[in-house]
Amino acid sequence: MCRRGFDLLEAGEPAGAAEAFRAAINTGGDEPTVVEAHHGLVRALRDAGQLEQAVGAALALTTLTPADPLAHTALSICLQTAGHAPEAEAAAARARVMEWKIQLQSPPGAESESLPVLPPPTKGTQA
Repeated sequence: MCRRGFDLLEAGEPAGAAEAFRAAINTGGDEPTVVEAHHGLVRALRDAGQLEQAVGAALALTTLTPADPLAHTALSICLQTAGHAPEAEAAAARARVMEWKIQLQSPPGAESESLPVLPPPTKGTQA
């Protein structure tokens, strides 16, 4: 069901994708699949222009995964798109704080190991 939702999103059918994601959530399954379906539902509702429903779905996602910075970022994007700027800024701030906490708990140098090192731009090219 979740895969179908992503396929429908890719095909430009957000309303159908939202229904597929809801079905995946209602079916249950393992936690990663349910979380992925919630993320998909948030995106599908936002793409379908159902902004207040997207905010509600994002709030449900933050309840499901309260320590996930990505969930709070999704909420921030939905709130901003729906015209709730102060609430969006607050959600974005929560996401940043969570990300910082994750970075502080990582061993020194761990974050640099996962990031690619790009060569400096050569003359005549832009980064």
